[in-house]
Amino acid sequence: MSEVMHITLGKLLEQVANERPEHEAVVYPDRNIRYTYKQFDHLCRQAAKGYMKLGIKKGDHIAIWASNHPEWVTTQFATGKMGAVLVTVNTNYRAAELEYLLKQSDSTTLVLMDSYRGVSYIETLYEIIPELKTSAPGCLQSEKLPFLKNVIVLGETRYPGMFLWSDILEMGEEVSNHLLDERMSSLDPDDVINMQYTSGTTGFPKGVMLTHANLVNNAANIATCMNLTYEDRMCIPVPFFHCFGCVLGTMACVSVGATMVPIQDFDVLSVLKAVQNEKCTALHGVPTMFIAELNHPDFDQFDLSSLRTGIMAGSPCPIEVMRAVTEKMGASEITIVYGQTEASPGITQTRTNDPIELRVSTVGRALPNVEVKIVDPLTNEEVPFGVQGELCTRGYHVMKGYYKNPEATKDAIDQDGWLHTGDLAVMDENGYCKITGRLKDMIIRGGENIYPREIEEFLYTHPKVLDVQIVGVPDEKYGEEVMAWIRLKEGMTATAEEVREYCEGKISRFKIPRYIEFCSDFPMTASGKIQKFRLREDANRILNLQRETLI
Repeated sequence: MSEVMHITLGKLLEQVANERPEHEAVVYPDRNIRYTYKQFDHLCRQAAKGYMKLGIKKGDHIAIWASNHPEWVTTQFATGKMGAVLVTVNTNYRAAELEYLLKQSDSTTLVLMDSYRGVSYIETLYEIIPELKTSAPGCLQSEKLPFLKNVIVLGETRYPGMFLWSDILEMGEEVSNHLLDERMSSLDPDDVINMQYTSGTTGFPKGVMLTHANLVNNAANIATCMNLTYEDRMCIPVPFFHCFGCVLGTMACVSVGATMVPIQDFDVLSVLKAVQNEKCTALHGVPTMFIAELNHPDFDQFDLSSLRTGIMAGSPCPIEVMRAVTEKMGASEITIVYGQTEASPGITQTRTNDPIELRVSTVGRALPNVEVKIVDPLTNEEVPFGVQGELCTRGYHVMKGYYKNPEATKDAIDQDGWLHTGDLAVMDENGYCKITGRLKDMIIRGGENIYPREIEEFLYTHPKVLDVQIVGVPDEKYGEEVMAWIRLKEGMTATAEEVREYCEGKISRFKIPRYIEFCSDFPMTASGKIQKFRLREDANRILNLQRETLI
């Protein structure tokens, strides 16, 4: 078993840059950016010194609200060098959510792009902080956000009250290398260096505090399980603001000196082109991304023969999709990672040499130096192999806690250091786990426990079904009933009756969806997680309308 590393993010990058100075670190094919590790390390040092010149101290919070821009990954490692905590902001956030995050996180600095998918981030910010328009850059005095002093915009257009990214790099010239080295040496691997806000599918989002040691070790273990080496080139289309992008992606690459090929905004053709033209050997994605790539009309025009490995994660991975990725995309060693932000994020992973059956039917076994157990949610007692319960984990990867929220931290991490994930799972005698659902997603129909994942996996075998989500809806007679939301393959049509007939005799009667709705897409978080609570809300609205018309 590998040892737990005791090193900071900034030192890790420096170490790799010294070992392989001329090896490509970061490539943005569409922007004509190619940095070697030596160049990238120098750039991160320059940004780190610029942040220091702004007066940002060790432990201060820097929020970043942008898609996968080059400055994002530079800031990730720059903060890792000068000790500020990087607060990642979901690109789908709007005014109220952004204000909540900036306030709750006590961020002193915000780095942002000017707009995203037709939404002006600049206007959103002026709406929250009208004082910004009349303040000098770096001198913001906001009543709502007393901590926030600096706003840095990515791009070349100057806006009132804001610095440009180029200003920060110039300011870095005014800070000596000696001062930065002193700052780097003062950092401890157990310091918090990253804060990510949970999706907020229930209640207000919570700030998950992650340390250098959490991230460096998780990334290194993920890379080991993928057989990732410095010779690999990883296409990263998943968002950096989520652990998938900035730990399983950028950090995993740096841990072995591999080349990062980020995609700024997910687009199927950009991914396929990058894999082909940059000869990427690894590709990350949530299932819906892989589904979109496999079903693109030009899929067959691309040479993806360089692909070997990668990660499918973020939401349950349908077996049929996993098979298609290994067979049609050629990623024969692709792995599945299961985790959550609170575990920085990886908990279990399949291995590249696992038989295909295990790689399509489980989420693998515990990562090195990570403990996993399955407990009865009511008694907290460990359950035997093959028995369903809540998955709990303990080890170097468990977060420091939720920022300014000791009660929620206490609810999540018990006295013995076990993180309770809220996920239902079954473990076999070899330690391989199957995720069977969320504790809160379990459907109880007339006293029978129904796990949505089981029905979803069955319906994926229907030749017309592209994607499916199962939710429980209230029912007067049984308490809850099963409802299926189905996306059909392009050009296909089907009826609810046809789907039910397909289920007859193959799954238990009580599991056959009583309600079936066809849709074109599912509501999602920006990190690719399907929001089942919104599907339940939509289901209730539809069913209430139907009931009203019957009365």
